[in-house]
Amino acid sequence: MHTFRAINRAKRMGTDILHIHAIGPALLTPYAKLRGMKVVFTYHGPDYDRDKWGMAAKTMLKLGERMGCTFADEVIVISEVIKKLIARKYGRIQHVHLIYNGVSKPEICEMPSYFSELQIENRHYVLGMCRFVPEKRLHDLVQAFVLLKQERRIAADMKLVLAGDTDFEDDYSRSLKQLARENGVVLTGFVKGKKLHSLLTHAACYCLPSSHEGLPISLLEAMSYHLPVVVSDIPANMEIGLPASCYFPCGDVTVLAERLEAALKHAAYPVNYDMAKYDWDCIAKEVMAVYEGCMNRNH
Repeated sequence: MHTFRAINRAKRMGTDILHIHAIGPALLTPYAKLRGMKVVFTYHGPDYDRDKWGMAAKTMLKLGERMGCTFADEVIVISEVIKKLIARKYGRIQHVHLIYNGVSKPEICEMPSYFSELQIENRHYVLGMCRFVPEKRLHDLVQAFVLLKQERRIAADMKLVLAGDTDFEDDYSRSLKQLARENGVVLTGFVKGKKLHSLLTHAACYCLPSSHEGLPISLLEAMSYHLPVVVSDIPANMEIGLPASCYFPCGDVTVLAERLEAALKHAAYPVNYDMAKYDWDCIAKEVMAVYEGCMNRNH
């Protein structure tokens, strides 16, 4: 309903190009075309793969994917993985543009009072930062950290901090929080602003063990803060092109523990990554070029 009303509002405003984000709203791409507007569709990822959706929702999301990929004038994808996916499923190779997600420049900051509240110290915690949903597999991270602690393979004062929460409490989020509390994991809840920046500034390592990503913005943020990172070997993470030592087989707690141990023992700060393709100024120019091409086509 929101997308339907937004399309009608855009038409009343005399909009030439409508930019639709994600496969859910893309369901109404044909309607926007019928209203006489050109459509640019950004495909962020196959959301129907997320565990939280039931069969009806997955079906509608897949239909939205088809409508966006078939009827949009221009399609923007955020990874090579998604570009190959829509070529394979829909034969869409024309007017498809690979434009990565962007990440802002880091805001280095100190919040001693917040760290005292959390009872953590600079460079003495591993940071996990995402929503508490099954596909993020934070339970793997907790289990790997507990393994390292039990076997005394990392410093006794090293902690695990999980920054995030869930929009709607469910069995998974409750079980994750219980597992975390039973093992001394620091739970911050949702954080933003200076609190988030301070956690990113002073982490010893960042970990993303997820089984599903489009292009993980939280990972890009950690990289922008020059942190050592350990991530699952799913295609979206592999596309970023990190060293092999940063990856572990998704779901393999033993190897995850080994990667974390190595990252913590051999960390050298700062870690320098090539972030050029994630620069917002460059991305804005690339998106503007898509708009201009869309307007000029068939004119």
